[in-house]
Amino acid sequence: MNKIKSRMISVVVVLLLTAYCLLPTVSHAADVTDIMKKSQLAFLYPGKDMKARVYMRLINKDGKERIKEMTMLRKNYQEGGDQKYFIYFYQPADVRDMTFMVYKYAVKDDDRWIFMPALNMVRRIAANDKRSSFVGSDFTYEDVSGRDIKDDNHSITKEEKLGDKDAYIIKGEPKDEKGADFSYKLSWIDKGNFLPLKEEYYDKRGELYKVFTADEVKDVQGFPVITKRTMKDVKSEHRTEVQYQKTEFNIGLDDDVFTERYLKKPLKKWIE
Repeated sequence: MNKIKSRMISVVVVLLLTAYCLLPTVSHAADVTDIMKKSQLAFLYPGKDMKARVYMRLINKDGKERIKEMTMLRKNYQEGGDQKYFIYFYQPADVRDMTFMVYKYAVKDDDRWIFMPALNMVRRIAANDKRSSFVGSDFTYEDVSGRDIKDDNHSITKEEKLGDKDAYIIKGEPKDEKGADFSYKLSWIDKGNFLPLKEEYYDKRGELYKVFTADEVKDVQGFPVITKRTMKDVKSEHRTEVQYQKTEFNIGLDDDVFTERYLKKPLKKWIE
């Protein structure tokens, strides 16, 4: 009888220990999902809509650079979900009047269009082109409107300081290996405002090939905004520096802005 009781006690102890060990894992998974949602909202969804003048500097390893100037418009239709983007290019001369539009969806692949004035043609960008370079920069089409959280598995690897900021380091691994250029990504997320301070992208061989950094963060109408950011190709040493100026939120953007008819002739009141 004592042996039976002893075995029963042992089984109960093992079950309790197992349950105890599992609890932090479940909590950890819930926490990382919450962190990534907050980061996405802080980075990509501040305000109901947004307008900014954007300066993009493409710099090669020898220091030679090209500057591209554009106006970016963005409107939210669902918190953390559907959005629309419109970008109009001012310079250089070879891309002046070029426009780019994105319909970002929460439950399916995004729609993208680009108008090329030299050809007087609107071209639909295929869904599998989302990882292609955005107008020759080190940013991809996907980088412009953001990658969906649900496309990756996330885990907190550790917490540390980055500069004077306390940050979570979160590892993101694509659920579909064919759906991403990276095998995994490390993101340093600011514990205070949840903006991504840094991102490292690793290729299929586990080698670092691309790095994103938030170089300047400012308060704009009560929203923390990354006003200067850089994406660097580690192997070619080419980098793209982006600066946001004249950023405005909640300006009341019309839905008409985000229609194919205005890709060729955008409404001047919104792009100037």
